[in-house]
Amino acid sequence: MAEEPAEESAEDPADEGVEPLYADPVDGLVHAAVADRPLDEVIQLIQLLEQSPEYAKATVDALRAVGTDRSVEDVTRLVTLLTRPPRNADSADEAIRAAAEGRPVEDVTRLMTLLHRSPLESHCGEAAVRAAATSRPVEELVQLIGRMAQERGARAENRQAAAVGRDTVAQAADESDAGPSEIVPPAVLRPVRERRDWGAKGAIPPVWPRRIAAAALVVCGLAHFPTHRGGASVNAYGFVVGVSVLCVLLGLALFRKSTLPVLAVGVVVPAVLAAVQLLEGRFHSPSLSRALDLTAAPPGVAGLAAVLAVLAALTALLAFLSVDRSGRRPEVRSLVGSNHAAD
Repeated sequence: MAEEPAEESAEDPADEGVEPLYADPVDGLVHAAVADRPLDEVIQLIQLLEQSPEYAKATVDALRAVGTDRSVEDVTRLVTLLTRPPRNADSADEAIRAAAEGRPVEDVTRLMTLLHRSPLESHCGEAAVRAAATSRPVEELVQLIGRMAQERGARAENRQAAAVGRDTVAQAADESDAGPSEIVPPAVLRPVRERRDWGAKGAIPPVWPRRIAAAALVVCGLAHFPTHRGGASVNAYGFVVGVSVLCVLLGLALFRKSTLPVLAVGVVVPAVLAAVQLLEGRFHSPSLSRALDLTAAPPGVAGLAAVLAVLAALTALLAFLSVDRSGRRPEVRSLVGSNHAAD
């Protein structure tokens, strides 16, 4: 009889002696998920695992897997999201320690730079420093210190270069405003700029104070003009008529041009009318009181118009004086001194 073939062994001899990558299937599942899934899903996985105490070991394994298997930028982003308030600052310490303890020196240098530069709690950077200082060999600590010092020096040089670049741009802008500095010395360009500024600022005073004062003076004159003589004396009636007409003329003059004499008189004339209105009872002049009662506007309104005209004319006068003072040409001696300094 033919012998029946021996049954094949259920186990492949080639598989004997080969140990699985992860002794615990849960560990393998966690590491595979952390290594292969998008970072947002990994963060969601860690947050869900944190909700149950029975998954505490899996949570730690996931954090450490991120620290060792993901890129340095991913580790930094995970730390940023997991330590954001109201979460605790130490929520990502396992990932930081795993990265600082097990990754190459180049990665650890980059990680420390990002942790100190990102908007993170200072605890995160300190956790990376402690982990590297206590777990790395002395030789690697020396390399790490050297790399960190080089990066710090490079950052300082970059900041200095950026500051120099900003100063250069500002200086170029000033020179472009002044003109070609290669042809004319800077000491000569400075008076040119001063004269140009004088011509722009000092020659033309502001328009709006003058126009407001002009309108206020015209209104004041019209408000005080007596509509009829009534029982007032000729002198009192003539005084009120003359002052009111003068106010109108001053206002019309200011509408055309602003000059120092017109502004000065424009302050004095309505001030006289306001004073007469306020001190009318102390003069004991029935004719003057009668003339003021004959104004086109009620006495209270006319007095208010006079006060407003004084304030408007005074404002225009101060604006004119301030512009005239700031618009003086630079003295000849200062220009000569700057040219000698350039020589």
